[in-house]
Amino acid sequence: MALPLTRVVALLERLAPLAYAEEWDNVGLLLEPLADRRAAAEPPSVARALVTIDLTEAVLDEAAERDADLIVAYHPPIFRPLRRLGTRALADRAVQRCARAGVAIYSPHTALDAAPGGVNDWLAGAVGAGERVPLVDGRVLGRTQAFKLVTFVPPEHVDTVANALARAGAGVIGEYTECSSRTNATGTFLGGTQTNPAVGERGKLERVEEIRLEMVCPERALGAVARVLRDVHPYEEPAWDVYPLAPRPDAGFGMGRGVILAEPTTLEALVARLKTHLGQSTLRVAATEPQRAGTAVRNVAVCAGSGSGVFERAPGFDAYVTGELSHHGVLALLSAGASVVLTEHSSSERGFLSTYARRLAELTEGALEIAVSERDREPIESW
Repeated sequence: MALPLTRVVALLERLAPLAYAEEWDNVGLLLEPLADRRAAAEPPSVARALVTIDLTEAVLDEAAERDADLIVAYHPPIFRPLRRLGTRALADRAVQRCARAGVAIYSPHTALDAAPGGVNDWLAGAVGAGERVPLVDGRVLGRTQAFKLVTFVPPEHVDTVANALARAGAGVIGEYTECSSRTNATGTFLGGTQTNPAVGERGKLERVEEIRLEMVCPERALGAVARVLRDVHPYEEPAWDVYPLAPRPDAGFGMGRGVILAEPTTLEALVARLKTHLGQSTLRVAATEPQRAGTAVRNVAVCAGSGSGVFERAPGFDAYVTGELSHHGVLALLSAGASVVLTEHSSSERGFLSTYARRLAELTEGALEIAVSERDREPIESW
């Protein structure tokens, strides 16, 4: 059985909404086939998907052997803008091979890091039970809520104006429409000799009761809103303002995780837990002298992949766990009294793939054959 590619992409975005990816990242559907691999007259569909961390030559060979229609590569193989497609770079060869075979490529990357139950929550599960929060809150601005529109309307006209603004696209919050806030206000104005005020007289300072009408508004609707206020608002010169809105934190979403341990542990015990969770026999550790001697670790910051940018915004933890960190980043944390555990970059992420594949299979209700790559591996080894 196969599902339309558009349907599968929608399910992948449900697992990890792309709005929460980092601005510098390149996530989502990176390569969309022109047509279905098996029926050229039909839109692309997916019967088999292969999940991997890195899209290497070995993984490409595996995808071909498995006859995969979709490769979900956690790390985006297309990261920087492509100026040309050659044969020397791995990304170029990967894109060309998949395009020629009609195979789609999708990457969730930092959207999956930020999502509740995603990569960072999986990694945080290794350090022990306790209160868990993102180190850096995920912030998102809904497409319908980019701006706040404020205008002032006579009470008897407020419904007419609000309804017209709603038809123009304002006042949408999630699944709700015609949303507004209305507050009593008092307006004053003095009309010049060339005015024709709808209320009061020109040349006389007027004081009138008004309603302060507020509605959220998407950027695309601003032109229509301006036309409504010109054509529907009863005033000759309606007063209105548009305020840009900042993204707001969304509970549970965000980069990294901070864990306040329910029961303090030692650095030695923490490292042992991580080895078991990650299936690794060795980890790189930079230990403070007190923690080397057994001082308790009460809280731990984790960040899959590279934690440098996230850890800089999350001081005050006893220990930090990530895939990789620069030499000077490690020294900075040690000088602040914290130990550091390094697992290697993709080894901090790869163990989550089986959970990710299972959740996608559940969403597709078994309609897809989803495999985790057997040839995807951490490139750095300990000899």
